[in-house]
Amino acid sequence: MELDVLIVDDSDFMRDLLREILEEDHDVVGEAENGVEAVELYQESEPDLVMMDITMPIRNGIEATDEITSGDPAANVIMCTSVGQEEKMKSAIKAGASGYIKKPFQKPSVLQEIQKVTG
Repeated sequence: MELDVLIVDDSDFMRDLLREILEEDHDVVGEAENGVEAVELYQESEPDLVMMDITMPIRNGIEATDEITSGDPAANVIMCTSVGQEEKMKSAIKAGASGYIKKPFQKPSVLQEIQKVTG
């Protein structure tokens, strides 16, 4: 099942990596480099899934996820987290994240988590 995906990460490298992983099976409908852009693009494009970095400038991924899921409780947000961010991950789940992947990630783990979250 092809999904419309929004990629959110302040790192060009990570956005490029995720785009490469996703474009074969899904449609990347937008990219944001901070939480403010993420919320705006989510509202504009209404994607099926958001791949959200936790640590970003201006508004972090937890705050952006909370805002997105407050407006759309059915939103699917997968957090992208670094090793050692377990406490932040718990906050992200409370904010409405549907799942998470740990950096550095490989294509099989990303696709597996997408399948788990979106059914």
